This record gives sequence, structure tokens and C-alpha cells, in this order.
Amino acid sequence: MRNILLPLFFSALSISGFAQQKPVIYDESQVPSYELPDVLTCNDGTKVTNKRMWEKKRRPEVMEMFQGQMFGRTPKDKIKVDCTLLQEKKDAVYGKATIQQIQMRFSNGSKTHDALLMLVIPNNRPHKKVPVIFCYNFKGNHNTTHDPSILMPYSYDIIPSAYGEKGERGLSARRWDYEQAMDRGYAVATMCYNDIYPDDKNELKNSVGTLFSGYNPNAELAPDSWQSIGTWAWGASRVADYLQTLPWVDKDKLVMMGHSRLGKTSLWAGAQDTRFKVVISNDSGCGGAAISRRTFGETLEIITRVFPHWFCPSFRRFANKENELPFDQHELIALIAPRAVYVASAEMDAWADQKGEFLSAYHATPVYHLYGFKGVESDQMPGLHQPIMGEKVGYHIRQGVHDVTNYDWARYMDFCDRQFYPKK
Repeated sequence: MRNILLPLFFSALSISGFAQQKPVIYDESQVPSYELPDVLTCNDGTKVTNKRMWEKKRRPEVMEMFQGQMFGRTPKDKIKVDCTLLQEKKDAVYGKATIQQIQMRFSNGSKTHDALLMLVIPNNRPHKKVPVIFCYNFKGNHNTTHDPSILMPYSYDIIPSAYGEKGERGLSARRWDYEQAMDRGYAVATMCYNDIYPDDKNELKNSVGTLFSGYNPNAELAPDSWQSIGTWAWGASRVADYLQTLPWVDKDKLVMMGHSRLGKTSLWAGAQDTRFKVVISNDSGCGGAAISRRTFGETLEIITRVFPHWFCPSFRRFANKENELPFDQHELIALIAPRAVYVASAEMDAWADQKGEFLSAYHATPVYHLYGFKGVESDQMPGLHQPIMGEKVGYHIRQGVHDVTNYDWARYMDFCDRQFYPKK
């Protein structure tokens, strides 16, 4: 499906002026030569030799680059969050799960914004407290399952075109392997990302960002202003806040997972919030796990033009100037150390640059070495369905297209099991 749609996508872009842009690279021999910034070299040239130097000096430098020049700065405002259980169903997923639906109401004292969180909780738990995998969804909680009791997202009336026919259920259910997660003792939390920030360049006005003091609908954004990815990451941390209040949740076993643009979000949320002990990037591509300097598949020029609202305005100046970036995406993955990170690709998803995603995991591994952990130790990509399960860094490439499959869920939980329940 993915590679069939790509020619149609590029045809449409050509009509709007894409023909004047650089051709998209899908041939490895056409990847330009490049030199990656050394993740262990500080801005003053000092070499990082131990984890203390990384944590006290180099990591803050890397974080500052991503805040100021890519994702924007997360505001410090304290937004009140009230969570209300709306519905509970104790015999969901063939009797294996309890589903809870929670209204999250965000407030700055004068204005509120609502989002709908769904929890799928295993009824039979191998451990008293369970790990939770949080992952945003694209089309509403009701779209992840055929269950008729699941409520529509609050954002439906804002951008109804994103959801198809109202009330249509289960269109994305194949991506959500709730049954396998229940069988393996993992709870799953999900929320439609549009409930936090509707995914449109004109929808800042309907996002939770309007609650923050820096919001001004009539002013030009500052170069380092956060936009949708930063806002989605902030929302993920508010979900983590709530999860940590629940008695059945193992607070030390929270997982942040994301697919495509939400894979980018997962990495940025994981870089900022250390409560996510495993961070998973599924087909996150350009602006996510893929090395930007490779300019393979989607490029910075394309992504910042088509989706200008994902990144801070400052990031646009690197379009067609990847070699001028003071950072690259392996350093985003390195920010998660020493917590665990897993990167995954799909064989037919060249748009996301599978090799570039793999190489980011490989080039982030030296930071994990500072902590005594092995990661991706070779720059040679593994074969299909031959996952690398490093101590703290994992990677796989599977058959198929830009998607989330049962195979992906299985490997992610395999990796999480290694982190949370190591064999003695």
C-alpha cells in the first residue's frame, strides 16, 4: 500500500511546485557524503569520557540544540489537570481486559481544554502491578477497536475530515494488538493526538497550547516556539502524571511508543521525561530516528514545507542545508540514555529511510557505553525479522509497509520484558 501511494503523493506535490525541488533519493549510491556531529564531543571540543561528563555538560548542550532549533521549548506554566472516569467496561477484549475511559481536563484557571484517555488493563496479571505502554492514536480511541462502547474524541468536531464517517469504528484495529498485550501482562493507554493539538497548520488556536501564557494568536511565533510535536510530547507527560496515581500501575515500567510522526513525538517525549523507561520509535523517519544528513526519502525541505506546524520555526532554515545542522538524530536517541530505546523500520518504507533509522541507533550507542551497556554494536543492518536486542538499544526491520503490525508489538514487548523482567 505504502509504495503504491507514494507515486500519487509525489504527483500531487508536483502540481503544487514540487517539480522545482530536489528529486527524492531512493538509491543508496546517491546519498551524499556527510560527517555526523560526534555525540561525545562538547561544543568547546572537550571529549566526553564518562557518564558524569555526559550528564553535567554534553547532554544539556544537546538538549539545548533540540529545544532551540528543532522541537521548540516546552513552556514552564503549571497547567491544572483534572481526570474523571467516564466509563468502565470489565469484560472487554474477549473478557481479557477492563477498559476505562477518562476525561482529562486541562485548565489555566480561566480556560479549559479536554482530551479523552482510554486505558486497556489486563484482567489476569502475572504481576501485582503492571507496566503500561502509552501510544497516541491518529483517528480516535474508537478507531482502535470495534467495541461500540468507546467514545468519540473531543476533537472530532474541530477537524472531522481526519476521522472519516462519524461513528465508524475499528478502522485502525489491526494496528492495536490489545489481545497480545493483555496476554503478556501489559496495559495499553491511548489518546487521539488531535485532542491535544489538531494536526493542521491552522489549528494552534484549538490546541492545549492556548492555555499557556506565551500564546498569542496575533503574534508571529518566536524561532524557538514549540508547536505540535512539542505539545504532543507535553501531553504524553501529563498522561504519565495520571498513570502514576493509579494503584495497579508499576510506576517504574512506563513505556512511550509512537508510529510515524508520533514516533518523532515518542523520541522527544522520552528525551525530556525520564519516567518513560522504554522509548519506542516505529517508522519515525525524517525528524525522528532517521539521519537528516543522508537526505534519503523525506527530507527537511519537504517535511518543514508540508508540515510547518510540527517543528519550531527555527528548524526551517535547515531545509536543503542539512550539513549545517549542529546536531543530527542519533543525538536525539542518545538523550534517552541510560534508559532503553527501540527503533524499528519497514522493508517497503523507503520514505522513512530505514538505513538512516538504523544508523541513528548505532551512532547513539557510544553514550550507552558510558553506562556500561551494549547497544547496536555493528553498522551493518540486520536482515528482515532478525531483531537486535542490545542491553538498552534495540532495532528491527520487518517485511511490509509504513504501519504497526502484530510483529512489531511482539518485538517491543520482548524488548520490554528484557528491561523489566531480566532473567537471572
